[in-house]
Amino acid sequence: MLFKKVDREYWNSLLRASLLGIHLVATTFIGLAVGYYLDKWLGTHPWLTMGFLILGIIAGFKNMFQEVQKIHKDDGQASKKH
Repeated sequence: MLFKKVDREYWNSLLRASLLGIHLVATTFIGLAVGYYLDKWLGTHPWLTMGFLILGIIAGFKNMFQEVQKIHKDDGQASKKH
C-alpha cells in the first residue's frame, strides 16, 4: 500500500504543519471574542476589542513560530538518523 512506504515522521510533520493555520485563526478569534465581550460588558467600545485582537494575532504568530521551530528541529534529527 502507498501509505506504508511513507514513514511515520513524514506524516507527523505534515499534520503538525497543517495545524499552523488553525492555531493562527483560533487565537485571533479568541482574542477578538474576549475583547468584544469585555467591551460590551464594560462599555469601552472599541478599545478592548482592538487590544485583544492584536494580542490574539501576536499569540497566534508566536505559537506558529514555535511550532515551525519544533518541526524544523524534528526534521533535522530525523534526517540525521537516515
